Amino acid sequence: MAGEKRKYTTITIPTALFDNIKREIAATGFSSVSDYATYILRETTAELALRKSSNKSKSAIAEKLKALGYIS
Repeated sequence: MAGEKRKYTTITIPTALFDNIKREIAATGFSSVSDYATYILRETTAELALRKSSNKSKSAIAEKLKALGYIS
């Protein structure tokens, strides 16, 4: 990504949540609520993708086992 300019957008969250996050991250390595939100969203998205992939794999394995007659 060297030399590539990142594009950003804005999301809206309740002010109370923003204030709570700001307090909670004060003693962490996060420099802003935006940095924290980006981290959480990346982690959550990666987890969802992994679950989706895992479910597809389980489905494919089950279909193979059915085709081989091991399960009905």
